[in-house]
Amino acid sequence: MRDTFHDELDSIGRSLYEMDGLVSDAMRKASAALLEADLTLAEQVISDDGKIDAVRDDLESFAFDLLARQQPVAGDLRIIVTSLRMVADLERMGDLALHVAKVARMRYPACAVPSEVRGTIRQMGGIAHRISTKTGDVIAGKNVALAEEIESDDDSMDVLHRRLFAILLSDDWAHGIEPAIDITLIGRYYERFADHAVSVARRVIYLVTGEMPQPAALSSGITETALGI
Repeated sequence: MRDTFHDELDSIGRSLYEMDGLVSDAMRKASAALLEADLTLAEQVISDDGKIDAVRDDLESFAFDLLARQQPVAGDLRIIVTSLRMVADLERMGDLALHVAKVARMRYPACAVPSEVRGTIRQMGGIAHRISTKTGDVIAGKNVALAEEIESDDDSMDVLHRRLFAILLSDDWAHGIEPAIDITLIGRYYERFADHAVSVARRVIYLVTGEMPQPAALSSGITETALGI
């Protein structure tokens, strides 16, 4: 009976890993749709968001069923409750990829990203995909060292986010208000995507160690020079 229960707990981890894979793929495609003005890719991300929501719904129903049937305590209860919080972060990451794809669709056939910020947005998309892929590895392996690396990836995203604002506020910006609003929103979507990945990573650390890590200092010391940008 106990072995069956632990198999059920393991299935929650597999569902989280599956969900992260869908989220990572969604952000990869959304970034490509945005930079390449690819309507087909944008529509695919938008239509596939239902798959992410379905995994969330199934996982939540399964977790609540386990709570009702097994009445877990101690470490087992921690796994279920923490997993429910992680699934909320992953679902939000999927929504942020969806928002990126919707901007790409809204501006089609034009590209929503002016040339001055294309390099920065491309880097942000690359970090978002890398961080979500790494998050899946953290979930699958409960790797604390890898989870801690995600904090540094988030710091890199924050640097790029600040760089976007510097470009938008520059006297050289010649594209007007509407593109500036688009880029402001896009930058925020990527920045929040990384923040939710950090939240998932911290919760994995909590599962392994029993202690929730403290948020990193606001100033990480990472600069654009350190990033090579």
